[in-house]
Formats: sequence, C-alpha cells, structure tokens
Amino acid sequence: MNRQELKTKFSEVFGPDSTPRMFCAPARVNLIGEHTDYNGGHVFPCALSFNTYVAAAKRADDKIRLYSLNFEKIGLVETDLAHLAFDKKQDWANYPLGVFWAMQQRGIALHGADLLFWGDVPLGAGLSSSASIELAAAVTLNTLFALGLPQTELAKIGQEAENKFVGMNCGIMDQFASAMGKKNHAILLDCNTLKYEYAPLDLKGVSILICNTNKPHNLIESKYNERRSQSEHALQQLQSRLPIKALGELSEEEFEKNQALITDPVERKRAKHAVYENQRTLKAEQALKAGDLEQFGRFMNASHVSLRDDYEVTGAELDAMAEAAWKQPGVLGARMTGGGFGGCVVALVKNEHIEAFKQNVAREYEAKTGYKPDFYIACAEDGARELND
Repeated sequence: MNRQELKTKFSEVFGPDSTPRMFCAPARVNLIGEHTDYNGGHVFPCALSFNTYVAAAKRADDKIRLYSLNFEKIGLVETDLAHLAFDKKQDWANYPLGVFWAMQQRGIALHGADLLFWGDVPLGAGLSSSASIELAAAVTLNTLFALGLPQTELAKIGQEAENKFVGMNCGIMDQFASAMGKKNHAILLDCNTLKYEYAPLDLKGVSILICNTNKPHNLIESKYNERRSQSEHALQQLQSRLPIKALGELSEEEFEKNQALITDPVERKRAKHAVYENQRTLKAEQALKAGDLEQFGRFMNASHVSLRDDYEVTGAELDAMAEAAWKQPGVLGARMTGGGFGGCVVALVKNEHIEAFKQNVAREYEAKTGYKPDFYIACAEDGARELND
C-alpha cells in the first residue's frame, strides 16, 4: 500500500477535514544476543525494511481515534487522554495507547489525534511488530506536537508502554532498534548503559535470510516473563558475593567461579546463557568488523544451541528450522531470533545458494512440523521517522 492510498484511507475513516502527515517505524531482526537485553548485556540487531506506517493528524480536543488496516475486524478504537486504560478487546490498539499513556506519565502535554495504521511486518514472527507499532506512534506524537524528544527517549517510552501498560516485561532492544536503525548497519547496544555503536553490514556476497516458522507465538502468554524472573533470582544470589547490577557484567570465568551461589540448577542454566551469550555477542561483532563471516556464523550456531539447551526457549519448530538450515551448502550460521517459542530463524547464506536453501529447508521443515515456512531477505534500514513526499 503506497502513501497516497493510506492518505485516501485516512480520509475515508476519519473524514476529509484534515490532511494527514506520514510516518513509519521498522521491525527488527537480532543477529545475535538473545535474552541478554533485560539481563544487562549486549545485543546486535538491525532495523528492517518491514515497517508500520501511520497517517496521522492532530486534533483540537483530547479525543484519540485509532484504526488499523491490518485489524479491521477490531474497527475504530476511540478514547480520550483522561481515560487511557489497557483493554484486551482493544487488541493491537493497546500499543499506541500505551505510548500516549507513557508520555503522560512523563508530564508531557498532549492533545488528541487521529491515527491510521498499516504495516507489512509479518505478525507473530518474532520481528517485533509491537515495537514497530509503538515507535511509529511515538515518532508521530513527537513530530505532531513538536515535543523535541530524542530518538533514544522515544525508545524508552515505547518500552515503558509495553512493560507497564500492555504488561509485557520486555527489554529495551526492540524499541531501541526500531528508533535508532541505520541503513546498511547493525547496532551493538549495551543494554546496561544504552551506549551503542553502529557496525557496517558488509556481508560480501552473503545475505541475511529470515526464515519464518509460521508457528505463532504470544510472548505475554508464553514463558518469557518466567525466564526473566528466573534470571533475576539468579542475579540476586550472585549479588550475595559479587558487586554487580546485571548478569551482563560477568565474564565466563567469573561466572564459572561463582555459579555455585545459584542454588537452583535451572536458574543456573538461565544465568549461564545470559553471561555466555553476552560474551558471544561481543566476539561476534568483532568478527564482523574483521570480515570473518565464517566465525560470525559459528557464533550464531552456538547462540541457538545455548537458547535451546540452557535458556530453553526454542521449541520443536525453531529447532527443526535451524537444524535444516545448518545442513545446507552456503550457510555460514543460523539461529532463532526474537523471544522464542515460535517465530523466526535468521541465517547467513551465500547468495548463490539462496534458492536451493529455501527449497531444501522448506521441504525438510514442513515434513518435520507440518508448517509451511516463509523466507525474507533482510536489508538494514533507517529507524522511526517522518516520511516526506
């Protein structure tokens, strides 16, 4: 759907009295560094060329009207700034409403607005459609009302909307990647300090291929929050001896010396993943900078194994997809990406092998699981922004 079509739809839904401005915010894929963000470690995502688009116009009153072309059965959602509340019946609309709410919590003065949403982000695939919706709303409000907030603050607002309004206890990575994406670059982000640097994605004849298992996941209803709680309890036990604020501060050696402080063997495994995955991410970024894509791919494979065995968030479908990918000629590495329990595998594949990869993996994966996969070649794109004609 192009911009003019969205503007036409806006007039059909909200009336022809105002001319909307256009905004977008991307989804993301995390190349390595999974379930490290809320453990104070590093992540290495890039923003994608899949976006949530918004046609929006401010209002003179305090009424908020939201409509999504992806969820037309929900219909028009209407409320006002004085009555912002989570309601499961509002479904997708809770994410932008959470952004209004989070801005109000900061004492930011807003007025009402009409917002029409449409996105080409595959839903339920683990590419963070929710963060894309949140950042699309955040950049829209920031621009419409001339708030002057930096992109990093918009990321924090999006995270707060998801944590405290929607009830999903996510880390900062998804919102940060959607806000701060840069074309042809990935982002190495220290989730403990929010220090970041861009790393050029010079893949030299290799493409990032996203393999959608088409096994939907709903992280709020999954064991995501349980994993976070287990990691936090492990951290508390380590803090009885170590002056640390997050698992991401530990080296592998420090963890090995002190892991006996964690009395529950399951929680010990969760903490091990958080520590080792963080170190893998730092080493992987250095391998990419050095042009060693083979080593980067090996780190990706090790990441999936840790997510499978220590953090236990993969499941049969993601494992089947990764295992099928590992067998293929031209594959440097493959791992689950996103929160887990369904969603996508991200793979590095040499360009001349992509078509054979898709055919072979689809055949083997469907035979094992009964699901037909989808494949997308990913490009790193810019973050949340206004679209100018």
